[in-house]
Formats: sequence, C-alpha cells, structure tokens
Amino acid sequence: MTDTRVELPETDALAEELVDLAAPHEDITELLALRRRMATDPGLRRELESAVGGLVEDMGVIDGGAEPPAFAEPGGSAAAVDRYLPVYVFLAALPHVRAFHRERSVPADVSRRTLADLGRQMALHRAAHGAGGLPAPWWLRLHFRGELYQLGRLQFQRSRLGDAPGAAVRSAGLPRGPGDPVLELHIPDFLGPLTPEACDRSLARAGAFFARSFPEEPYALAACDSWLLDSQLAGYLPAHSNIRSFQDRFRVLTDRTEIADKYPVQFVFGDPELPWDTLPRRTALERAVGDHLRAGGHWYGGRGWFPLPGSHLP
Repeated sequence: MTDTRVELPETDALAEELVDLAAPHEDITELLALRRRMATDPGLRRELESAVGGLVEDMGVIDGGAEPPAFAEPGGSAAAVDRYLPVYVFLAALPHVRAFHRERSVPADVSRRTLADLGRQMALHRAAHGAGGLPAPWWLRLHFRGELYQLGRLQFQRSRLGDAPGAAVRSAGLPRGPGDPVLELHIPDFLGPLTPEACDRSLARAGAFFARSFPEEPYALAACDSWLLDSQLAGYLPAHSNIRSFQDRFRVLTDRTEIADKYPVQFVFGDPELPWDTLPRRTALERAVGDHLRAGGHWYGGRGWFPLPGSHLP
C-alpha cells in the first residue's frame, strides 16, 4: 500500500471545498471543527495517510487500489471523529483525483458534478441518522479513483464484462465477451425523472467523453444491474412510463434466485426497513413496489446490456 503524505487545506479553503462538494451546512461546521485534530493528531494522521495511500494507489485502474479500511458503521452513535474520518480521506485525496482528471482532459464541470456525490451521500446519512457521516464510503471510491463519472442524468462506471454477462453477450452474437470494456450505468435519484430524452443526452455525452478521455478503452456496450430491470415492474407500470422505456433499452438477464426486496424500498421510500404495510401509494411506482410486497411477492435484480449509440454493434 502506498503511504501518502497529506496536506489538508486551511480552514477557509476547506470550507470552500466543502461547499463545492455539496456538503450539508451542518456537516461543514462539524468538519471544520475537526480539522485541527485531523491535521495534528499523530495517530489520526497515520490512519488518514494510510487510507489515502490505498485509495489513490493505481489511480484510474479499473478495480485497482488497496482494500479500504474498516470505517465506523453508518449511524449517529460513533464519535464524530470516527464518523467523519472517511470524509477526510476523500478530502485529502482531492489533489490526486483532480490531477488525474486534468491528465485525462476531464472537463471541469464533469469533475465537479462527479465529486459532488460526496456531499449528496453525506446528506443521505444525515437524513437517515440525524448525524454527519457517510452511508457507503466504498461507493465513493469509484468517484475518487477516476472510475465513475456523472454525465447528465446518468452515472457511468468504467468496468469490464464478467464471465456470465460476457458469455451472454457473446451468445447473442455480439463481438464482445468476458473481460471486454463495458460502461456500467448508475441512476442517481436526485436528478428528476428518468426520461428517455434525458437518458439519450447522457448516452450521447458518454460516447464523446470516453472516446476523448479514455481512447484506449473502446466502449461499445452499456450495462446495468438493478431492481429497475426486474421484468415484474412491467405488470404494474404504464407502457409509456419512464421506467418501462428504460427497461426497453436492454437485453435483460433476470436472476430469480436472490431476493432484493430492500432495494426498491430503500430507493423509492428512503428507508429499507420500513414495514410494507406502511408504504405510501402516492405514485405508480410506489403502488407497484408496495402492492407487490403486500401481496406476498418479491423483487429481484435484473442484469442487462445494450450497444451504445454509434458503436455499430447489432
């Protein structure tokens, strides 16, 4: 693991960084109060430098970097210094990821919007637990290692086809298979409706972005692994709905062996532990998720792919 010396910004500069990263104002106050301790406590500095070294090791390499440390579990019971340590790891890594973005000609607006997911994740933690922290530091490793980018409505992760999806792609007659580059799509829930037009614009931006910034990785396929691709949704939603239109882009492999009930409850209602009989029925999607569970059904993941526009794949 790389042992990286870190220099934290001074208080004023750190405040500006946190604003640019969309950090909630309550968290900014607490993070600034911890800055001196993070910068001067020898034990914390060693922990911080070790974690940053592992994060930026092999920057930009798909699935690279060292194994992340075991941060405090999400919640409000841990001490502030433990809850905010992963945030400081990402703050200390900013010079490395920004240097990589410059090297790869990542536009400044793409860089800023990609890294601002840090603040959005902090807001989710505060909404769920009433205290500062991060719910899933492992997720943000993708952003801060140059593996994931926000391009309009969708996020795109540089990845490679696994054995089973790659074999399915090859058996469908496409000249791609296991180990070949693929862009994994992720769907943030903070950017409004998942309209076909917004998706088209994102996909067009992705084609131009990755051809310019990662020309050595010929991306011809997009893929997604999500409960949104569960074919059962089609039985509840109108044919013209945004989710049905999103599903129609994909050639889907559905796995009915692993139940994924908590994912739609979390992403639609905000809390995976909500009792099913209390789930609201305000929208077609809320009714679909809740009614299906209340009727004794289960939700599953779906794995799908499609050729990217301009790839000339069939």
